Amino acid sequence: MSEHADVDVIVAGAGPAGLVAACLAAARGFATAMVTGPESTRPDPRTVALMMPSLAVLEAAGLWPGTLIEIAAPLRKLRLVDDTGALFSGPDLVFSAREAGLEAFGWNIPLAVLKPALEERARTLGVRFHRASASACSVKGGIAFLALDDGTTLASRLVLAADGRHSPLRQAVGIGTVAWSYEQTAIAVSFAHSRTHLGVSSEYHKQAGPFTTVPLPGNRSSLVWMERPKRADALMALDGKALAAEIQAMSHGELGLVSDIGPRQSFPMSGARAETFARHRVMLIGEAAHIVPPIGAQGLNMSFRDAHDAVALMTGGRDKGDDFGGDAVLSDYDGLRQRDVRPRQAVIDLMNRSLLSGYLPMDAGRAAALAALASFGPLRRFAMTIGLGRSSIPPAADRSATGS
Repeated sequence: MSEHADVDVIVAGAGPAGLVAACLAAARGFATAMVTGPESTRPDPRTVALMMPSLAVLEAAGLWPGTLIEIAAPLRKLRLVDDTGALFSGPDLVFSAREAGLEAFGWNIPLAVLKPALEERARTLGVRFHRASASACSVKGGIAFLALDDGTTLASRLVLAADGRHSPLRQAVGIGTVAWSYEQTAIAVSFAHSRTHLGVSSEYHKQAGPFTTVPLPGNRSSLVWMERPKRADALMALDGKALAAEIQAMSHGELGLVSDIGPRQSFPMSGARAETFARHRVMLIGEAAHIVPPIGAQGLNMSFRDAHDAVALMTGGRDKGDDFGGDAVLSDYDGLRQRDVRPRQAVIDLMNRSLLSGYLPMDAGRAAALAALASFGPLRRFAMTIGLGRSSIPPAADRSATGS
């Protein structure tokens, strides 16, 4: 086995997080290869609400606004509705982007369009694609060797493992996980409605979990609906007309007449976090590192910060003449991402479990928290700043590291 790197960095996993990491690395001058796994032909009905810091990452990759903005919709207001019917209920809470000095908190983009656009951009930037899966990873002499299931081996100074929640690379380098599950299933679907959404995303907190509508262009919205598994199975079996009636009832008719139900998909809900986010020349990106329920649009936004911070630290190390895949850079990455991910996971988990528990003191605590957010301006502004999720790397340091 030759101790020679074929490329600077290998990205494993062709989801949005892996693709954006590959684009960022290539844009900063790293020779980059991508191991994509088998190509999926299954249509993905999901959309992603990318907040402005994540859109800045897309811009750095050369993709935003471009043509993506034509099929995306701005999120001008974020609305939280305590719809549990509990004895203690919190007030409706509306955050306006103007309060944060923004035109929009972010934009909602269909994954079916985002992923091909990222792949095309990566190819334009010179990323080498390998339609195979990583089966083993070893390190020798400062080089990571990735064995692929097509019989080939790739060598690089660093591997970015964005290969999903069951990450073979995470297992290959001996990183364990802490995992948990929820008695919930999420349904992703889009629908048309007769009233305009006015750029408002509404997250109704119900006893089985959030029911979240997110604007799409025109009089159309995407929906993430978290339900108990048995109820979710029954909803998935409904025809389009019956499901439209259910959506209209669950949203209290606020969007008017619901119709034209799009393709739907369901997902069991769980959470997980890797014990460390980096080891043996491997950095974990996206669901290989952390999994959260779809509450507050945090999942992919955290994954984009993974990609941004990984490439910023790599670039800073390289520009200082250090080993950009060495232990010092990996340690910095782990510390940086743990400080961002752990508190967000804790808040999301607490919020979700408070809905599922039906426990009166938890209902009262949730209601009190919403009331405080509604009435106390500094707390509202702090919550908006945290929700946007700006990178922990200061902009000036990031500019220096990336050479921009």
